[in-house]
Amino acid sequence: MRALGQTGLMIPPLGFGAFKIGRNRGIKYPQGYDLPDDAAVERLLNGVLDLGCTLIDTAPAYGVSEERIGRAIGRRRNEFVLSTKVGETFADGKSTFDFTRSGVERSLQRSQDRLRTDVLDLVFIHSNGDDERILIETDVVGILKEWKSQGRIRAIGLSGKTVSGARLALEWADALMIEYHLEDRSHVEVIDEAAVRGVSVFVKKPLASGKLPADAALRFVLSNPGVSSVIVGGLNLNHVAENWRTAINCRPPSPGGRRA
Repeated sequence: MRALGQTGLMIPPLGFGAFKIGRNRGIKYPQGYDLPDDAAVERLLNGVLDLGCTLIDTAPAYGVSEERIGRAIGRRRNEFVLSTKVGETFADGKSTFDFTRSGVERSLQRSQDRLRTDVLDLVFIHSNGDDERILIETDVVGILKEWKSQGRIRAIGLSGKTVSGARLALEWADALMIEYHLEDRSHVEVIDEAAVRGVSVFVKKPLASGKLPADAALRFVLSNPGVSSVIVGGLNLNHVAENWRTAINCRPPSPGGRRA
């Protein structure tokens, strides 16, 4: 387990990405899939927690993912760190982005309601790629800081797409979520900078949306001591368990040679 920034929360080397339990339209995976029914979702999510994988990542843009998490494992809320996002929603087959004060606050309240929690552990800004404009010209960073100061969010960060945006977010973020894998190493210097500042790094799409073999891809990402956790989804619990074993076996010591 590693510390999540300076928040006191602890996170495992691998987190469960809950995209596939809520959305199967407008996807970037090489193959399509059917959404599981509620019973299958409940078995899957409880199985993930039983493995010890105590980080669950979701978003309003993941279709019905948030409400399914709330229904399936809301009663186990104190057993896992819950990560969601703000700024993007997905409905009627398309994404829309809203970083206005009213839009952000409505989204945060909806996430609390759907996830059946009074406190969101971690909220990322879900960028559309225009990272710098979002961070500088909209209200979203200030709103997240307000909710954090009020105790309604424990940690905040950016799930962005650009190196410049990630560097800008290092000024205030507890965590970054970036894409980093064998075919995209553009953020490697940002990972080093985040480690120096005590900012956690979550890696999204470590398998390049299913294009890379899991074992080699996870070993590559987790060999970087600046990476705090890798987010990997899936609908097959056996595959999740395989990824979990790989992650915990190849996790290097944290910077400074100490594991939390």
